[in-house]
Amino acid sequence: MKKIYIRSASCICAQETFNNGLFTGAPVEYTERILPFAEPSYKDFFDARQLRRMSKVVRTGVTTALRCLKDAGIETVDAIISGTSYGCMEDSENFLKSIVLQEEQALSPTAFIQSTHNLVSAQIALTLKCHKYNTTYTHRSFSFEHALIDAMLLLSEQQAENILAGSADEMTEFTYHVLQRLGLFKQRPVSNLSLFNSNTRGSIAGQGSGFFLLSGKHLENDCAQIDGIELIYKANDGDINDDIKKFLSVQKIKAEDIDLIITGKNGDAAQDKNMDNTCKDVFNNVPSINYKHLCGEYPTSSSFALWLAANIIKQKRLPSCFKEKNINAEHINRILMYNCYQSRYHSFIFISKCN
Repeated sequence: MKKIYIRSASCICAQETFNNGLFTGAPVEYTERILPFAEPSYKDFFDARQLRRMSKVVRTGVTTALRCLKDAGIETVDAIISGTSYGCMEDSENFLKSIVLQEEQALSPTAFIQSTHNLVSAQIALTLKCHKYNTTYTHRSFSFEHALIDAMLLLSEQQAENILAGSADEMTEFTYHVLQRLGLFKQRPVSNLSLFNSNTRGSIAGQGSGFFLLSGKHLENDCAQIDGIELIYKANDGDINDDIKKFLSVQKIKAEDIDLIITGKNGDAAQDKNMDNTCKDVFNNVPSINYKHLCGEYPTSSSFALWLAANIIKQKRLPSCFKEKNINAEHINRILMYNCYQSRYHSFIFISKCN
């Protein structure tokens, strides 16, 4: 496949990522059950009337996309591709509640119209007046990765020059309580910065939006290049190790050629143990860091991992919260992201310094 370059990357999550605060300052600590969006000032992107009509996930998703284009120095794109697992959850819940409370009578269609999964991509297109290729993937924890794969295929087939690809997911109180009962989240609040010391079941709930300007042409200021993506569903530990080795073989590299592993450990004792075993078996001597204590657990959190990896390569430094790892960021040119969601959805994204 043709080399795909990340021209710019933008992210809004629980940390100060929008203005690169995670790399210049200390990480934000939370003890809430749901890590909130660290929302930026929207006055540079929307007027007050537009903001009133936007839900939280649409507001953050569109702003992230617009900032991504601004950083890339372009005004429009040839395609807009997004991924989401939950969609516009807040509006979906509001519509369902109105059905019950109003006994299915005289329902306002507004909440229904604003509850569709493709609303973020559609709103980006309306804002940019872009009438070209536009699609949304809703493949649970593989949603963001499928958006990336679609973009890479379009660029490789030269059907587009610049593509905006990303994801957006939000967490509501109602959804949180449902997922907590299923064991996805911890029963008691914990500090996100001490998440990996809890040694209990479940993780902390997160939410986030991340968008990337992808191109098939290399420019001097590109962040990194995407070399490969691999998705594996429902595999046991031994099979995962073999699948990783096959993926590395396809990329024509060995485990020791990778400079950094970014893992999706989430504080769940059982899942983290399995991921630790995999990393020890396959990447025994490769430095590694985790990211979900910063953004929380949500299906498309791998977009935050990609934002983090691209900035590490571009800036040649690590956020201050990883200083105890004693990793020399100056020598990081190849990064592999390994995410696991609910012990079933395994994804690998391999990026490297542009060449």
